[in-house]
Amino acid sequence: MKTAIIIPARYGSTRFPGKPLAILKGKTILEHVYDVANAASDSKTTIHVATDDDRIATHCTDKDIPFLMTPESCATGTDRAMAAISQMKDKPDFIINLQGDAPLTPPDFVRALIDEAQQNNTADIITPVTQLTWAELDQLRDHKKTTPFSGTTATIDHSGRALWFSKNIIPAIRKENRTLPLSPVYRHIGLYGYKRESLEKYITLPASRYEDLEGLEQLRALENGMTIQTVLVDYKGRLAMTGIDSPEDLSRAEKLLV
Repeated sequence: MKTAIIIPARYGSTRFPGKPLAILKGKTILEHVYDVANAASDSKTTIHVATDDDRIATHCTDKDIPFLMTPESCATGTDRAMAAISQMKDKPDFIINLQGDAPLTPPDFVRALIDEAQQNNTADIITPVTQLTWAELDQLRDHKKTTPFSGTTATIDHSGRALWFSKNIIPAIRKENRTLPLSPVYRHIGLYGYKRESLEKYITLPASRYEDLEGLEQLRALENGMTIQTVLVDYKGRLAMTGIDSPEDLSRAEKLLV
């Protein structure tokens, strides 16, 4: 199976212009993300940054990071990933969209998607989830009192196939059995792997009703009958940070990155 890890990287950002080139512990954010991709790769994996900005392209050239120029018109990182794949002569079977502002992504999370894809040729999309402890669930509940759209949860069936995703905490729990070490709530991690044919289909689909309501792109896939397989991952004591969206996030990442 040939895998392509695509790292969409935009220079323009309302909250943090030039974010991919910001320095974090002596390297740019983009370099850190490329290191994550490298650590997860095998001999059948290629890695490319997908950008529309000459400054990022120049940085990639300076650091010997492969890149592909994509149109400014790409509305999302998913669109940019597809635009990059369309330029590749040797088409991959499986594509991972690794966001260029997520330098703290554990490489084993990326690797878990590749491993699952090697044994699962039916799922359209593969994405990681982590099962919350009761303490982590309580913390998420507290966060949602002030930032209700932070954190996405998922419901899954017995085989790990995703049933739904929501910015609300799902499922609602009528009776909490706290004698168990883990709650029944799974938190979604925004990392996606696609079969090439599924990515080609996905980008042709219009935005869906619940996608618009929740602000979650993956609901477009579910609403159109596509299958999303989850893989269970564990932070193993590592602190979770989804991405860097502001200079304040960069300061926080400085403290977390070792």
